[in-house]
Amino acid sequence: MPLRWKIAALAAATACLVALAVGVLVHVWTAMDIRSRAEMDATNTVYSAMEVYRRTGTPAGGAELDPAELPTALRHPAGADRRVAYDGRVEGNLGPSVWGAQRVGGPGSPVLAVRINMSPQLHDLRRLDASMAVASLVSLAAALPLAVYGAALVARRLRRVAETAARISGGDLDARNGPALGRARGRDEVTDIAATVDLMADSLGRRLRIERQFTADVAHELRTPVGGLLAATDLLPPGETEDLLRARVRDLRGLVEDLLEISRLDAGAEAPVRARVPLAAVVAEAVARTGLDTAVTVTGSPAAEQAEHGVDAEQVEASEQVETDPRRLERIVGNLVTNAHRHGRTPVRVTVEGLTVVVRDHGPGFPADLLLDGPRRFRTGAAERGAGHGLGLTIALGQARVLGAELRLDNAADGGAIATLRLPPPPTDTRPPHDGAEADTRRPRP
Repeated sequence: MPLRWKIAALAAATACLVALAVGVLVHVWTAMDIRSRAEMDATNTVYSAMEVYRRTGTPAGGAELDPAELPTALRHPAGADRRVAYDGRVEGNLGPSVWGAQRVGGPGSPVLAVRINMSPQLHDLRRLDASMAVASLVSLAAALPLAVYGAALVARRLRRVAETAARISGGDLDARNGPALGRARGRDEVTDIAATVDLMADSLGRRLRIERQFTADVAHELRTPVGGLLAATDLLPPGETEDLLRARVRDLRGLVEDLLEISRLDAGAEAPVRARVPLAAVVAEAVARTGLDTAVTVTGSPAAEQAEHGVDAEQVEASEQVETDPRRLERIVGNLVTNAHRHGRTPVRVTVEGLTVVVRDHGPGFPADLLLDGPRRFRTGAAERGAGHGLGLTIALGQARVLGAELRLDNAADGGAIATLRLPPPPTDTRPPHDGAEADTRRPRP
């Protein structure tokens, strides 16, 4: 149930409880007042009737001597005091009643009694109850829309705060609620929440900018000395030591290049160079460049069906072209395949279906924290230390965002990690690349 309806329901329930409490209090107070007035009236009437009886010897004013309906409590009153008693019996329009009684003489003398009928007053009380119930329902019907409107205002402001928090969680570190949320409606708890979210976003943005700047600075500072190391290895005499040192320096250079690429992705400095390329061919080329034993399968596509029926290969390739940046696509697929071989187990399979590329291994799968929070740089799921830097998936996700694609990481039910890359659909205006340029399928720098 939406928050505004919960607030409205709570306001309606509170209004009903208040109306019920007021109605009960008014009913009880009025009933007590009616009975009190009836007892006072009975006492005064008995007093007047007794004065008349003592002068004339005849009951007057509706008084009777020892009436048959007199309540038991008044049949044998002690002394000559006036007494009253409630009689709840109802006979037609008579009753409930209040009786007043007094002995006309000493002990054993007749009892002069007067009956005060409360039926008209109690009828008025029932009418008052009905009027209060109708008034409460009318007030509730008028107040409920106001409560819904007021709750909607609060819910709308909370929804804005939630949307801003979701944008920040999605990577938009410039998203803010802004001071207008507080200035328009004064200072309240919602404004405090919005200000806290903005403060959190500012703090998070500063920390991320410091981290990104540090990554970029380290990569730039290391690039020159690493290049010098790589050149110096060429001066070493051939041998096992030279091969080992060259491999380690090459790994270090790859790490520096990865850090530089991440810093460019963080800064938003990357822009795709789109071209129409055959998706299956680009994926196969990217897998081949890794040098790892990986099967590539093209399924569920018109091209595959045409190939099975003997259609010319060039026509098949043309029918499967997509508009994307082939260099970045190769980078994504290569990183996913390398990650599958490094942290998973063979066989590793790559499946191309329409605009979707799926890379699957048969290892232990992605760690739970990676599926929950996404890949984090310098954090690897390898069992052994030094098996990876945790940058491959980070770069793949960053490049997928540049392409406008979706990269989803999951674990298979029967074991193994699954990385699914979904390319965006082609634009409606599918024009060829500008100036008739061929697609750039060159391999990115390691």
